[in-house]
Amino acid sequence: MTQNKIFGSLLLIAGTTIGAGMLALPIASAGLGFGTSSAIMLILWALMAYTALLMVEIHQFAPSDASLNHLAQRLLGRKGQLIANSALMFLLYALCAAYIAGGGEQVNQKLSTWLGLSLPPQAGAILFTLLIGAIVGMGTHCVDLINRGLFALKLLALLLMLALLLPQVESPHLLELPLNQGLIITAIPVIFTSFGFHGSIPSVVRYIGVEVKALRRIMLLGSALPLVIYLLWQVGSQGVLSQSQLLENQSLSSFINQLASVLHSEYLSSAISLFADLALATSFLGVSLGLFDFMASTLRREDDFSGRSLTAAITFLPPLGFALFYPQGFITALGYAAIALVILAIFLPVAMVWTQRQTRDAANMPTGYRVAGGKFALMLTTLCGIVVIAAQMFS
Repeated sequence: MTQNKIFGSLLLIAGTTIGAGMLALPIASAGLGFGTSSAIMLILWALMAYTALLMVEIHQFAPSDASLNHLAQRLLGRKGQLIANSALMFLLYALCAAYIAGGGEQVNQKLSTWLGLSLPPQAGAILFTLLIGAIVGMGTHCVDLINRGLFALKLLALLLMLALLLPQVESPHLLELPLNQGLIITAIPVIFTSFGFHGSIPSVVRYIGVEVKALRRIMLLGSALPLVIYLLWQVGSQGVLSQSQLLENQSLSSFINQLASVLHSEYLSSAISLFADLALATSFLGVSLGLFDFMASTLRREDDFSGRSLTAAITFLPPLGFALFYPQGFITALGYAAIALVILAIFLPVAMVWTQRQTRDAANMPTGYRVAGGKFALMLTTLCGIVVIAAQMFS
């Protein structure tokens, strides 16, 4: 294993996490104030980083190519396997459909602006899916290389955004208190989902191997980088616009236009548009790679051209179909994606770690690496998951 692979895996985790949904964070937390929204963000990051480490603990006693399907069957039996598969497939297919719909719209817009082509809406979605599908079909190494380039460009666009925003920050805006405590309930599911990368963990383990020390570093740093970027983005957006202005602009387009209007900068609109394009592409790469590897493991397809082609078809055709014919249905489904993510990223890791620890202790087997906190931390994590689901149901 090389430092090159570790760096690539770290960027894969960060790239999957930092998606176009980041742009919606200021809208979701409008009315909370910077202090409250940042505190929620820190708590939810710690929660997701902790459960990512739980997944590392689980993977250490399994083959490097073990999928969530394999882990759930081994530790939780047939019922646990069914729950894991259902939650993962719902979440990943829903996210892929959203990215295809958004990416297709962006492709059509760019072709129209740059080349003067007027194509039907479906053409952009198909082109975008074919491009990402071809990259994912070539394997994790190819995704790693492409993702590095896109992540670097995305980082440059983000730095340009922050360079334009941060000098205009007004400190009184950052000191505003929540207008309504009930707004916290609405913000929690959106912020929670913005830290979701757990579907890509088996792909990283397959790529790196079962190297606990390296995997711990990848999970912590790979999730901490989005946290830092999110906080800077919150400073820039909530420090430039007041809470009343944020509440008046609850759609993404109006929010971006308001930012550009306040700063009198066309460059800001261009930087945000470029960031959104790149964020969408890197997120789609990470999510679709996780789904591709999951389907390949579940269906036990051979790692040759025929096997990978079939796996790619199963991975991309269903979300493409929904994105083309039932876009509104998936918008509704994405509203409940946080519930599937709670099952995938909280309940399942806790249940599998609990079972694995009990089994190994009863058999006097080596304990290996264990995440700190013991049973209390596992129960507290479960309670946090229940809170997120309750917030989603009542928001």
